Amino acid sequence: MENKIQKQHSTRTQLELNLGEQLNALISASHALNMRTAALFDPTLQPASFLIVRWLLSFGPATATLLAESTAMDRSSVSRLVTQLKQLGYVKSETHPEDRRGVLISLTESGREKASNAIKEKEKEFYKRISKWENSELKTFIEMLKCFNGPDNH
Repeated sequence: MENKIQKQHSTRTQLELNLGEQLNALISASHALNMRTAALFDPTLQPASFLIVRWLLSFGPATATLLAESTAMDRSSVSRLVTQLKQLGYVKSETHPEDRRGVLISLTESGREKASNAIKEKEKEFYKRISKWENSELKTFIEMLKCFNGPDNH
């Protein structure tokens, strides 16, 4: 009985190690793809700038404080990156309509267009990886990721 328990523990440990390897591969590949996408957007900018652009594209206008919190960057870094993005015409600042002292940062039409084009290239790579999967496999994968990501992501 004890040998059987040890074998089950060993099998579980190996499965968990294999999962860790695959998650690391996913995170590494995702990071590399994000870096290439940022370079497609504008190779003269730091990749962190594209995090701000991507966030604004997904969620709309925001304060610098919200951008800093949402992208896990400090406020001074966000401010410096937003200044660069403004100088290149990708973002603009406007007075916050609800708080006249506040400032909202949003994408310009040019910023939105360049971001969308860069993301389309990223999506091509992503969809290429799942193109041969059956719908049932894709559905199972999605459900498993939902479970893995936790109850707040369902």
